[in-house]
Amino acid sequence: MFEDLLDLANASILSHGGKKIELENDLKENFSSKGDAVIRSWLWDVPGFRRWRLTRMDAGKNLQVFNSVAYPEYKNNHPILGIDLLWFGVKNKLVAVLDFQPLIQDEEYFSHYYQGLKVLNNLYPSFNRTKTIKFYDSNNYFSPWLLFYSGDYDALDIPLNKIFENFLDTYWQIHDKNLEKYKYLCQDEVKQLHINYDIYSRERDPAHGLFKSYFGEEWADKFLSNFLFPLTNQK
Repeated sequence: MFEDLLDLANASILSHGGKKIELENDLKENFSSKGDAVIRSWLWDVPGFRRWRLTRMDAGKNLQVFNSVAYPEYKNNHPILGIDLLWFGVKNKLVAVLDFQPLIQDEEYFSHYYQGLKVLNNLYPSFNRTKTIKFYDSNNYFSPWLLFYSGDYDALDIPLNKIFENFLDTYWQIHDKNLEKYKYLCQDEVKQLHINYDIYSRERDPAHGLFKSYFGEEWADKFLSNFLFPLTNQK
């Protein structure tokens, strides 16, 4: 599960000039000690972005995970791309979080960057947010038009692949329209906001417990600090 989405994301990145960055072996691929799960990650150098990462975890019929975060260059005011998809096999439950994560909560900022996401939010009512996202302050680190689904995977009224592809294409429109000409925040402010984002996410990410249970605490700590949220080292 989610392999098609991973392929869509990688193809989309390649089409925009992305080049893979080599990772340490245990960050690139790691198997659980029990042999019941594998986690693989990719890091991309993409024009207009300082960092774009993707992760797939495959625990068979128990759990499937796909996560990706894209950080624009500091000179850009663009929102951060955030993707979290989890499938729990026992209950056939899908949890999907797709958002252009805002650097600031501001009406002018929203007006400039979120017209496309507003359209998707209206287009896919089953992905309208009706619940609070656990572990996070959804009023500060998520947009009002976050695409959020939590429920039976088979109950989706629109294929997940279609929603995902439209979501990616809408985000690329921000990049392709050269909206970095909009300067609401200076470069130093953007850098600090990226650091704040990593610190906040590192402290609250529930994935740490998941990774610890499958791959051990030492590796889980390394993965979060060195791959998922490396700016935490700059606090």
